[in-house]
Amino acid sequence: MAQITQYYGIDGPVEFADIDVSVDNRKFLDPHAIRLAQSPQPFVAAANRATSSFFSHVSHCAMSGDAKLRAQGLEMLQHFEEPWETRLGLASEGFRGHGGARDVGSWIWNALTSDVEALLRIGLLQQIEDLPLFVGGVDRDITSDITTRIVFDQLAAFTADMLLKHPEIVNGKHQTRRFSRQVWDSDNLSWHKRTMELPLAEGKPLLLVPSGWVRPTLLMSAGRYYETSVLTWAQLEQAVTSRDGKLLTTPKDVLRKQTGLIRGRSTNLRLTLRADANGEDLLQTFRQFVDSRHVADTSRTAA
Repeated sequence: MAQITQYYGIDGPVEFADIDVSVDNRKFLDPHAIRLAQSPQPFVAAANRATSSFFSHVSHCAMSGDAKLRAQGLEMLQHFEEPWETRLGLASEGFRGHGGARDVGSWIWNALTSDVEALLRIGLLQQIEDLPLFVGGVDRDITSDITTRIVFDQLAAFTADMLLKHPEIVNGKHQTRRFSRQVWDSDNLSWHKRTMELPLAEGKPLLLVPSGWVRPTLLMSAGRYYETSVLTWAQLEQAVTSRDGKLLTTPKDVLRKQTGLIRGRSTNLRLTLRADANGEDLLQTFRQFVDSRHVADTSRTAA
């Protein structure tokens, strides 16, 4: 087993995630990390455009009463082939671990047109990274796989740029090969095939990923949303004012045991809708919390 830099003999710092070339690594492509990234350009801007255009169009189809559009929306979600080229994630938790890409696409579509449709219609559910908070089974690995497929074209372009910056990847015994891969077209809002040149690692295609886009966990996860925004709002909902004017709240460990507040995506969904009915956008509050923490963590790392 060897990391990418070891495998190709690259010295010095690199812009890509330096992961093992021979196994699935326990790291994941995080769409919200991409959204917050400032670099590398122009790849990050194009990747964010891809995820936004994809989710916006699928959402439009899910809320439509037109049978053709709804069929198109479902079909769009059934093109997520296993993206092993990045070496990210775990096969047991990804598409293969959930019955295949068509099955995963079907139950995401079913959620968008039933359980979470209300969130779409009131404009709370806005991006790919919002799905793990409410849709059962959509966790870090599925989210990473879906995101990889949507931004595959941008990752291929980034990889081509890295080949120029690090000629070791194509020197000596190392070589590249042309592959036909499915990519998302943000202009035409459709999938199509594109031929691209990718390096080989142990005889298999390798797709390089910007290091800042990869994380061991999702910035926006169901558990993090529940523990922060959801339970905090539940505390305020149940709070009482004492005689001396102090706001008394129920401890979170007590709330977790209450009927209707048990940890889970159904609780996330129910309280998000209840908060919205009371004029509170929990999802936006959570995004602001996540973004501020991520910026602070990034600043400490840079220092």
